[in-house]
Amino acid sequence: MDTRLTETTVRTLVERLATSDPAPGGGSAAAIAGAMGAALIQMVVELTTGRTAAEGHEETLAEIRQAAAGWQSELLKLAELDANAYDAVIRARRLPRASELERQARSLQIDAAVREATRVPLATAQAASAVLDLAEQVAPIGNRNAVSDVGVAGLLSVAALRGAALNVEINLPYLTSDETLRNEAAAEIGGLLATVDFRDRSLRHAVAERLR
Repeated sequence: MDTRLTETTVRTLVERLATSDPAPGGGSAAAIAGAMGAALIQMVVELTTGRTAAEGHEETLAEIRQAAAGWQSELLKLAELDANAYDAVIRARRLPRASELERQARSLQIDAAVREATRVPLATAQAASAVLDLAEQVAPIGNRNAVSDVGVAGLLSVAALRGAALNVEINLPYLTSDETLRNEAAAEIGGLLATVDFRDRSLRHAVAERLR
């Protein structure tokens, strides 16, 4: 990667996603969506703190703010890591394989790169789930005038979770059968996806109730 994703403009990032270069790709886009969701949650907390709506919830709001800031930073880092991880997979697959020694070295490099390319979106999915949890917490207590932003944060976190899950699932078949991450990642993603529809509907309902 010539330039860090987090150091580019939004226009440049979108234009890079539109090129034939596969990195950055969907994994990075998912992580960035999650980071934006976390940022919106922080905004809602800022718009709530010090107002009547915050009475009795100050400690909870402070905890939500701190957690959202942490996940925003983590997800931006994961966006970078995802692009680098997939770039490493591409480089490993292009290694020479003329001799047996080269083939063995190439195989080891590919295995390591695919592990990282699976681990990173798995971490993204877990982080996005945490952001969704924060949206669920702030929806009933945040500034009513900013509840639509809570809804957007929830939608972004769900998109991030689902997008990251796809990037895990596409890599699982390329992990060796004895790789523990293969089963662990599949189980973790299965658990996250099993509840995301219910959580998504519940949050949208909570937001809709406060919009009335």
